[in-house]
Amino acid sequence: MSKTVGARWSRPDWLASPRVLRTEILAGLVVALALIPEAISFSILANVDPKVGLFASFTMAVTIAICGGRPAMISAATGAIALVVAPLAKEHGLGYLTAAVVLGGVFQIVLALLGVARLMRFIPRSVMVGFVNALAILIFTAQLPHLIDVPWLVYPLVAVALAIMFLLPRYFTAIPAPLIAIVLLTAFVLIAHVTVPNVGDEGTLPDSLPIFGIPSVPFTLDTLTLIAPYALGIALVGLMESLMTAKLVDDVTDTRSDKTRESWGQGVANIVTGFFGGMGGCAMIGQTMINVKTSGARTRLSTFLAGVFLLILVVVLGDVVALIPMAALVAVMIIVSVGTFDWHSIAPATLKRMPAGEIAVMVITVAGTLVTHNLAVGVVLGVLAAMVVFARRVAHFTEVTKIKDTYVVRGELFFASSNDLVHQFDYAGDPDHVVIDMSAAHIWDASSVAALDAITHKYRSRGKNVEIIGLNEASAGFHANLAGKLNAGH
Repeated sequence: MSKTVGARWSRPDWLASPRVLRTEILAGLVVALALIPEAISFSILANVDPKVGLFASFTMAVTIAICGGRPAMISAATGAIALVVAPLAKEHGLGYLTAAVVLGGVFQIVLALLGVARLMRFIPRSVMVGFVNALAILIFTAQLPHLIDVPWLVYPLVAVALAIMFLLPRYFTAIPAPLIAIVLLTAFVLIAHVTVPNVGDEGTLPDSLPIFGIPSVPFTLDTLTLIAPYALGIALVGLMESLMTAKLVDDVTDTRSDKTRESWGQGVANIVTGFFGGMGGCAMIGQTMINVKTSGARTRLSTFLAGVFLLILVVVLGDVVALIPMAALVAVMIIVSVGTFDWHSIAPATLKRMPAGEIAVMVITVAGTLVTHNLAVGVVLGVLAAMVVFARRVAHFTEVTKIKDTYVVRGELFFASSNDLVHQFDYAGDPDHVVIDMSAAHIWDASSVAALDAITHKYRSRGKNVEIIGLNEASAGFHANLAGKLNAGH
């Protein structure tokens, strides 16, 4: 949001006060430091050079800060996108990967214009909770390789960093606690001349700026056929993770964001990233939580500076950044994972009150994500499970009551609830004229019309007449269009 003066100038929120400006700058620096090892790791996962992931994080963050619809959300190279593009990069090289990233961005813009953001309303809360919890677990487990088979000094360093980030905010908030922890641990390691794993061990940092260039691929139908499936995967996975993260940030900040703008903004960011030789990306919930929840950032400036600081750190100050102990960054991500997890959702009191179906949906979302290491898969499985739970629940709300020679149908009729409708009538014992009162029911699909047709057919086969009354306007229209046209094969 911004403050408007007249109709000529809109002042950015980060100019509201020196305190806000300081918060945004420091938050961007903390996020940039946290992005470096992640981007390198995702590059390795995608079978590309570390600079491909680092450049992608720079271009994604800077572009989405301008084009995105969710202020303060961080977009960069991600593990989900790395998994999608890894086979293409391994088999066909960087040129085809960047071409797929550009095409994926185009697909995202098209999907945004088609209104894909509106689908977010169909994601239930239990799936959102499962998404958040699964993400917290993935963030935590991603740190475990940095805690296994390492020098013993790593463990006290992680413990000290955790203590700083947990205790310091109670007494001092002018500088983000993660930044203080990173600086102090780095200073200790350098002064004490101790050897522990550092950022430099993760991969070689680039020493030059990203260069604009057209993907080096033949512009043929064969190329398009090859990269299109990967591009569609980039588009769908990227949009799903980004929109889910945007919704989470909306809840954390108690503000609303423009999901359609965020959707096409992701597309623009991926197009820019592809032309600058990056591996593509989407919203990063871990770094976003560092920015929004841990550091208190709320504007686009923090996102923009995260990208700018990242480039400065790896290109200009690469030798210094390489000395940062991984223990400090691991501690930051552990704090993020603990803060991200919805502990209330697994409290005994909550589980006792929660319907079994809701718990099952949450568990399926978490399990699907952890097994596949793909948040998009977990969300899709969770939504499908929620649909099944909802269908089973609503199916039991339909009832048929007989009053003299009239059957009164109550409830919502759709494919799940109408299946048993046919078996609730006494075809042999009823009189020659039967009335079915639908004034307390609603027809939602063709399955329900087919069920009514089957009931009518059963009565007519016995020489009896059926009169359906009480249909509301929408149900009457549905019934008039389809009645007698669905059960031709009786």
